[in-house]
Amino acid sequence: MDEEGGAEPPIGEAVGSSVRRTYDQIASHFASTREYPWPEVTAFLGGEPVGDLDPDAEAALAGGAGVKANDEQRGASTSERLGLDLGCGNGRHAESLSGVVESVVGVDVSGALLRTARERAQSRGFDDRLGLVQADAAALPLRSDAVDVAVYVATLHHLRTRERRVASLSELARVLRPRGRALVSAWSTAHDRFDATDGFDTTVPWTLPGGERVQRFYHIYDPAEFESDLAASDLDVVTSVISSGNCYAVVGPGAE
Repeated sequence: MDEEGGAEPPIGEAVGSSVRRTYDQIASHFASTREYPWPEVTAFLGGEPVGDLDPDAEAALAGGAGVKANDEQRGASTSERLGLDLGCGNGRHAESLSGVVESVVGVDVSGALLRTARERAQSRGFDDRLGLVQADAAALPLRSDAVDVAVYVATLHHLRTRERRVASLSELARVLRPRGRALVSAWSTAHDRFDATDGFDTTVPWTLPGGERVQRFYHIYDPAEFESDLAASDLDVVTSVISSGNCYAVVGPGAE
């Protein structure tokens, strides 16, 4: 889920309305361009990445979800595992999650994007394992300690204020089980399209087939700032790495 310009509503007041308008407008075209899971996500989930993946990133992320280890520690069966795709878009990463857990919750603020996720799930045979929820990333309607494995990619950087970004990371910590693991990513100043060393706000247009350009808000993180926001949340960082111009971190819930 991405965000266009305009004032960000406070938490609890018409949350994500600008995000919804943006992605409801571009959902069909956006979803059609998002076919394959990111190789970083595939590596995190313990699969063989399709596409280029830096060896350092693969070493840092491979098997970071720790699904097998969690099962051995908890004596859990596959049927007891729950996955979360936070900012699920068209469900491409929810599909990957459905291969390692029994059920997946996909959360996105855009109802139109959730419809594309449902269509994908129906056409690819994982519809019976996918629940979809329209919600704000900083206020998840999920119970605490429920999620074993989560993917939170390409969404954090669309939340307009640092307060909301840190709140969303703490929400992720709240819903993770004690031994749960999540992969978090955000665009970084390390990307070759940016000539900056400090984090900054910007807009990136999405061009629809008819030529209309829809502006989307991004906060571009510098790596130290990304680490700082993670540290300010209730998450503990297991490992972090820069890959393909993005900051990545494998995280778990912090100790109470």
